[in-house]
Amino acid sequence: MLFVGDDWAEDHHDVALINEEGRLLARRRLSEGVKGIEALHGLIADHLDEQDGSDQVMVGIETDRGPWVAALLAANYAVFAVNPLQAARYRERHGTSGAKSDKGDALVLAQLVRTDHAHHRPITGDSDAAEEVKVLARSHQSLIWARQRQVNVLRSNLREYFPAALAAFGSALADRDAIAVLAVAPGPEKARKLSSAKVQSLLRQAGRSRYLQSRADEITSALQSEQLEARAGIEAAYTATTKALVAVIAELNNQIQALQGQVEECFGRHPDAEIYLSQPGLGPVLGARVLAEFGDAPHRYADARARKNYSGMSPITRASGKKSVVLARYARNRRLVDALYGQAFAALNASPGAREYYAARRARGATHHQALRALGNRLVGILHGCLRHHTRYNENTAWSAAKEETLNAA
Repeated sequence: MLFVGDDWAEDHHDVALINEEGRLLARRRLSEGVKGIEALHGLIADHLDEQDGSDQVMVGIETDRGPWVAALLAANYAVFAVNPLQAARYRERHGTSGAKSDKGDALVLAQLVRTDHAHHRPITGDSDAAEEVKVLARSHQSLIWARQRQVNVLRSNLREYFPAALAAFGSALADRDAIAVLAVAPGPEKARKLSSAKVQSLLRQAGRSRYLQSRADEITSALQSEQLEARAGIEAAYTATTKALVAVIAELNNQIQALQGQVEECFGRHPDAEIYLSQPGLGPVLGARVLAEFGDAPHRYADARARKNYSGMSPITRASGKKSVVLARYARNRRLVDALYGQAFAALNASPGAREYYAARRARGATHHQALRALGNRLVGILHGCLRHHTRYNENTAWSAAKEETLNAA
């Protein structure tokens, strides 16, 4: 066996090769790209026995994606994605001085896969369809997060000089009504000149078709209400800033909408799309996010428990002496947890079984978030069973065991 540690950076890779006894065979700094991966293959070939194949090579690296990792998998190496926190703790096993270097980190990763590879899961390649869904779903979600950051800045900005706008639109500053009006009247001076008819016209152009007059009257009344005013020069500066922020948010809205269509189309082509869409609380967007983060490699999760642990919805127990505490997981995939929380919340109205399970948890003293996490954990287990048996969700089958647990607890 040959063990390789790969400490990667944006433009290079520090690699270390060791044998089964832990003896260092070679160290190199390789460039990112085709020449670098060719040099790595050549270096490995030079130290492999003639009768050994590429399946006798184990690679430790602190990432699970990118062209470099894809090339390692294509070469049939066993590739282990090591969490940086785990690598840091392993480094401390070999020295307490706190010294750190890229060459040293590469050797640490090589030693880690040599001694502890049984405690780490090798990267299993997803299908091209799942990878395509992942790229689109993550990009779509990242744009939504970027929009929220801009909305937070806009809200803070309006508080300083134009609180009437917050009274008119509340927290819905990214919605079409707010964007349409604030693009024309980003400050108090122009807002005072807006008539109800003008606001109706703006709302109509933005796509609103119902309650035009009543909504326009509400907005006009709020914008023209009395408020404390900022100094003239300061107000002009804030107005210019708001105008720029509104333009950015408007463009983000357009791109989010366009990308959402591509997410739904791509997700719909995946062979497991019907199974995901049959789950309570999952639509095309949330379903795409869950598929993207779980992947579709058939043997990645040994059982439902493994999938639940990866999801971050299952709790962890910290026990010492007579003290035992059950806590939510802190280290977890944020994108996946965000999607599963959304599913659990939507499932309360979509599934009687989910609502009953949630209510039973609350009756036993769980908070809203604790009950929602428990429901999300249960839904992950149901999804795993459906994917394993290639069957769609069935309400009665999914919650029969949960009902028995509730009766026994009572």
